[in-house]
Amino acid sequence: MTSNRYKKQMVAILSGYLLFFACQLPTPAHPFKHNRVPAKDPYLTVLGIAQDAGYPQANCQKSCCTPAWENPANRRFVSCLGLVDPASGQRWIFDATPDFPDQLHLLDTLDPRFAGTISGIFLTHAHIGHYTGLMHLGREVMGAQAIPVYTMPRMDTFLRTNGPWDQLVRLHNIDVRPLQNGQESAITDALGITPIRVPHRDEYSETVGFIIRANTHRVLFIPDIDKWERWDQDLNEILNSVDLALVDGSFFADGEIPNRDMSEIPHPFILETIERLSSLPDSTKHKVRFIHFNHTNPVLQPGSNAQKEVEAAGMTIASQGEIINLGD
Repeated sequence: MTSNRYKKQMVAILSGYLLFFACQLPTPAHPFKHNRVPAKDPYLTVLGIAQDAGYPQANCQKSCCTPAWENPANRRFVSCLGLVDPASGQRWIFDATPDFPDQLHLLDTLDPRFAGTISGIFLTHAHIGHYTGLMHLGREVMGAQAIPVYTMPRMDTFLRTNGPWDQLVRLHNIDVRPLQNGQESAITDALGITPIRVPHRDEYSETVGFIIRANTHRVLFIPDIDKWERWDQDLNEILNSVDLALVDGSFFADGEIPNRDMSEIPHPFILETIERLSSLPDSTKHKVRFIHFNHTNPVLQPGSNAQKEVEAAGMTIASQGEIINLGD
């Protein structure tokens, strides 16, 4: 009974995604947003848009999560990207989330040509929504063989010296590979990944974003960061150097979590990012696409005033299942 119920829920979820994206048209003002899988060009796909706990969040009985509890098609996975290179038949995943099984299935569903292939996983940091999906690579589940897992030095040490992750290393389910801040790692002749250190709660590892390069195109992915002013880099300059930026949109505004001092959770509010970038040309603001939404964030609700405010500012909300064509 449980298995049949799960299958029905997954059919509802995936059917909802595919129907939603079949009805979407790319907006000329916002480059790279598509709803068709490229036949030959490399592309990114958004495999999740929620904060570490997903949407709906465990034990949330408030109105923000009601639509997702009542209708599985409204649920959203934890923030994650897939990178697919049809030319080489390879696929990479950015962050191994608690929703790893469903996200791998979603990636297979969007493009069955390369189903089952995982050429590598890039990790941003050691918070639960970003690495715990690695557990599915172990002998209890997939029994994977030496899947490359790209990490910064502290994350490397964390995986090698803490269970159950060290078992994945010992049994060669994963092959931990080093990354260096600001240095590109070439994964094919045309594709390269550059980690960029960002400020965040670094209890167990560093935190990075990634610049994903495909030929001449560059996409920035920063799902987690503290306030922009804490970063030693200029967001405006970074935006000028990339074609698209998927950035932390955890919370829409201050006061979103009642009875909580939100300075203790120092993510940049979406409204703060909008204000910070308000003087930039529309062509630059159009590059900004928010991701990594807490379950309380009103941008998760279709047609909400929060969504409209983001769009009015010339920016967009990442959509689960969307395709970002990186072809020349």
